[in-house]
Amino acid sequence: MSEKKREWTWEADGMKVVRSIARSGPGCHQGCGVLVYVKNGKLVKVEGDPEFPSNQGRLCPRCLALTEVVYHPDRLKYPLRRAGERGEGKWERITWEEAYETIANRFNKIKTEYGPESVIFSNGTARDVIIYSARLAYTFGSPNRFGFLQGNACFIPKIATMAALFGDFAVADCAQFFPSRYEDPNWRVPSCIIIWGNEPTIASPDGFMGHWIIECIRRGSELIVVDPRRTWIATRAKEWLQIRPGTDAALALSMLNVIINENLYDEAFVEKWTHGFDELRQRVQEYPPEKVAKITWIPREQIIEAARMYATSKPATIQWGVAVEQSKECVATLHAITALWSVTGNMDVPGGNIIKSRLFDLGRLNRWGVETLTEEQKKKRIGLGLYPFPDWAGIIPRKPTIEQMLTGSPYPIRGAWIQGSNSFTCAAAFPKTVHEALRKLEFVVVVDLFMTPTAMALADIVLPAATYPERDGIAIAGGIGTYVGTINKAIEPVGECKSDMEINLELGKRLNPKAWPWKDIREMFSALIETTGMTFEELRDKGYAYDPLEYKKYEKGLLRQDRKPGFETPTGKVELYSTVLENCGLDPLPYFEEPPESPISTPEIAKEYPLVLTTGARTWGFFHSEHRQIPSLRRMNPDPLTEIHPETAEKLGINDGDWIYIESKYGRCKQKAKLTKGINPGVVHSQHGWWFPEKPGPEPSLFGVWESSINLLLPPGWTGRSGFGYPYKSQMCRVYRTEEAQNA
Repeated sequence: MSEKKREWTWEADGMKVVRSIARSGPGCHQGCGVLVYVKNGKLVKVEGDPEFPSNQGRLCPRCLALTEVVYHPDRLKYPLRRAGERGEGKWERITWEEAYETIANRFNKIKTEYGPESVIFSNGTARDVIIYSARLAYTFGSPNRFGFLQGNACFIPKIATMAALFGDFAVADCAQFFPSRYEDPNWRVPSCIIIWGNEPTIASPDGFMGHWIIECIRRGSELIVVDPRRTWIATRAKEWLQIRPGTDAALALSMLNVIINENLYDEAFVEKWTHGFDELRQRVQEYPPEKVAKITWIPREQIIEAARMYATSKPATIQWGVAVEQSKECVATLHAITALWSVTGNMDVPGGNIIKSRLFDLGRLNRWGVETLTEEQKKKRIGLGLYPFPDWAGIIPRKPTIEQMLTGSPYPIRGAWIQGSNSFTCAAAFPKTVHEALRKLEFVVVVDLFMTPTAMALADIVLPAATYPERDGIAIAGGIGTYVGTINKAIEPVGECKSDMEINLELGKRLNPKAWPWKDIREMFSALIETTGMTFEELRDKGYAYDPLEYKKYEKGLLRQDRKPGFETPTGKVELYSTVLENCGLDPLPYFEEPPESPISTPEIAKEYPLVLTTGARTWGFFHSEHRQIPSLRRMNPDPLTEIHPETAEKLGINDGDWIYIESKYGRCKQKAKLTKGINPGVVHSQHGWWFPEKPGPEPSLFGVWESSINLLLPPGWTGRSGFGYPYKSQMCRVYRTEEAQNA
């Protein structure tokens, strides 16, 4: 393990400077190095840390707006207890001791009457609390960690599918595993990078930072971008494949068709390190480019050219986003894309798709405390037995959880711990049903920075969380485990806010003191990072630590528990034909299936709802449903927007800036039209996560949450046959001007 000693705090220009890492809250995927400036105990500004390898001084607007978040007048500052009916908006301030005592008593009462499994524990994405929330659930005795994204359609299907196919987790290699970054002699610049289903310069998904791509471009990388929208990164691509949403598997299989039939694959790697190539060769014959061009709306010649470009570039890598998981049969899509980098020999090579660090095992950390669960309690996990693949991966499928809340079968859900998650406002498909299900619970706790629609509608107790400059913490780079470093407290929290980690530790001591033996959070952090051989203070003084990287780990016995060469799979190879999926009753080969409703699968629905609706692209100012009340960020995106091609808008009598309805057979919402030629005339894109903090909070308004929520158009059901995936990005809709716009 390599590390560098750096000062973590000093004085400059009459201010205290604290070197830290930007991990939430407020929400963030990145883990950027920051310099926090403090004067007279107050946060003055934040800048990027030029010495931190991951971001090298770069920061996004969300980081730069930190002072507005910390000192916002609407910050939650004190523990609150509901003083009226749910959703009525009446609260009373209580002490932390009262809050902890109330929560412990109510949860223990549920535990006594119904069992600990009747309390579910939920946390939002990248609130840097997943590890601690998981431990709180497990040590309480509940196997039920829950999120609100239907089909687990973000990151988890990637983890499970890659684990099945090659026993590990891989990411695009942009030198992020080296402290010296692009100067490291072992790294090679990817000749070709496929950006599939995201705009990394805005989203920075799973700890992968978009400016890494820019640095690779500067060093000679050429891009293939797969996206239905003309993003900024798509304008820099040699090939922009403007795909019909929901058809990514067909495209990947057609590219495999070209690569295999033209003998562009890596014969040596395929022969020695893959299983099932002949079966894959036969399967891809079903996806010739001329057929797939009609499916994807991408010209045949472009599919062929992109396949040849990727296969003949050495090395080449694929950086994929959440879009590939937000289709119904997402496992098949992920399987097909993984096969692309496998058959071309770009697995765990410099500049290819590299298998993650071993030291910071996020799988182990996310199960921190699971050993305290009895075998009897593990068998009570919601949905166990419904979907063999999530069972194999140890994941709770989302659909049965909502159904169980509503029905109480096979046992009732009575309580919920919701930490940094805005539930029906952001991720949940069919959000009114989710809202209804959560309201049936008898006791709900919400931990957050602001009063959200979730907290207003559901909470019996609301706890105020600290932002990252108000706390200490451990930062492990996103989902890829590049480095480990410390978040260093720079200011005292406003009001009586506490860090998520301190809240979990203090409550854990009351629920199961033996499982939470640490005297304070720093001691707990030291236990968490024991594999580094350092305490929290020692890591803070060193600055950060990187695990030494070796390429081609499969040749060196570094991937298998028995230390033999190969991969941790039943065959010891990359399974193009997956024995794990086969044993789970699934197709062992990748395939394409039309979205449940589409111009092809349901032409009768397309007559009434002729446009393909895709959703969820990230914006500069917001992180999912966060930051709508932050002035500088809201100015960047003041209203919810739906992108429409000008030709489509003209036919519908829609002008740029008109308020419009977007409607499916399941519901409708209202957003503003944004005309752009960067989208196919048959597709519209609508923003997600919208609510209006400036509007009334109590029911029925809930900060206007039901006005512009695009998830109102999404139906129940439709989880993939694997138990993973949901077509968030490929619905059918129509758009028309609102009454106000028509009368304007």
